Amino acid sequence: MTLDRAWILLPSGRRLDLLAPDPSSWTDSDLAIGLSRTYRWAGYSAWDLPLSVAQHSLTVLALCRTAPGPKLSAVEAMRELLHDAVEALLGGWDPITPLKPYLGVGFAQLVARIQAAIDTRYALPAWTTESYARHKHADRLAAASEAFHVAGWGLDAMKEHLGITLVPETVDPLPAPEDIRPWEPWPPKIAEQRFLAELLSLSVAAPGSPERPGID
Repeated sequence: MTLDRAWILLPSGRRLDLLAPDPSSWTDSDLAIGLSRTYRWAGYSAWDLPLSVAQHSLTVLALCRTAPGPKLSAVEAMRELLHDAVEALLGGWDPITPLKPYLGVGFAQLVARIQAAIDTRYALPAWTTESYARHKHADRLAAASEAFHVAGWGLDAMKEHLGITLVPETVDPLPAPEDIRPWEPWPPKIAEQRFLAELLSLSVAAPGSPERPGID
């Protein structure tokens, strides 16, 4: 057994070195699979299935698209879609937000390296003050809606224990797949397919989008 292994084997058969991530070392399908099997809210859900990061990412993008302000460009939309992509490439782990400061500098450096590889791979622009504020509002609104509709938190408990003050959305911004109710977590395969379709669509639409190996 190799004791110093720091890479993970991906569904495509490629290896991702977590300590020195190469932007070409995963396929878009690898990313979609990983995000569809990485779960929000520590995997807990009031439904039969947990909520995937892939579905959350699509929700954030949908909320950003309908928020006041300029229309998102394709590359800006891709940046929204991929805002939690690191979690899939960490091996399918979504650390609870309050836990992150306790994971130390090494974890922060690991996340920064993987994020840099994602930014390079997809030619993502840096956040501006305005675009980041718009993103965070959508991300927090998604979290408020998920806490209420998916994880089973009450409104008072959300404010007291989660610090969430935004009012959850009533209408699910994502079109529900057949036989699935609004806000219900999707099966992983549906989340994977919808995330991948959106990513490929944005990749084609983004001007100057680089040709990337392993799109399928």
